[in-house]
Amino acid sequence: MKLNLQCFALVALSMAAVVWGQGNRPDAGRGQARLEKEVRHELVMLPFYDVFDNFAYKVEGGTVTLLGQVTQPNLRSDAEKAVKRIEGVERVNNQIEVLPLSPNDDRIRRAVYRAIYGTPGLDRYALQAVPPIHIIVKNGNVSLEGAVGNQMDKTLAGLKANGVSGVFSVKNNLQVDRK
Repeated sequence: MKLNLQCFALVALSMAAVVWGQGNRPDAGRGQARLEKEVRHELVMLPFYDVFDNFAYKVEGGTVTLLGQVTQPNLRSDAEKAVKRIEGVERVNNQIEVLPLSPNDDRIRRAVYRAIYGTPGLDRYALQAVPPIHIIVKNGNVSLEGAVGNQMDKTLAGLKANGVSGVFSVKNNLQVDRK
């Protein structure tokens, strides 16, 4: 009987320690949200980041996986360096694709930019520091990434990109922002 009481007391103390530890541990969800916010901030603040680049990322614990496409190789490495400096980031898995150099793709980028941001109704998106519609061109194929305010803007951006000479296909990945 005495042994059972000692075991019970030991188990009870162990469980209390576990519960106390969980109650005093910083909220993992808040830490994750803080990390995501800081990663986003660091990426959009990179000096050469523009509408022809696209960043995406996943945060899992202390590991950040960088995704997307960039037109300049140094932007890929700058993104990794900036994210590594964030407190709480233990590892960076850089999967950002550097788009191939192509004068034809450069011409298409400029033409799609003019077609989208020169359209009444869509021109308001060009007023932001980093316009929300990102134009990714690879071998004549266009992907629109980012967010717009409504379905009509999404459709109109896709139509304008599709109307540019030399474009083989348009993949409209724009998200409709539900504010």
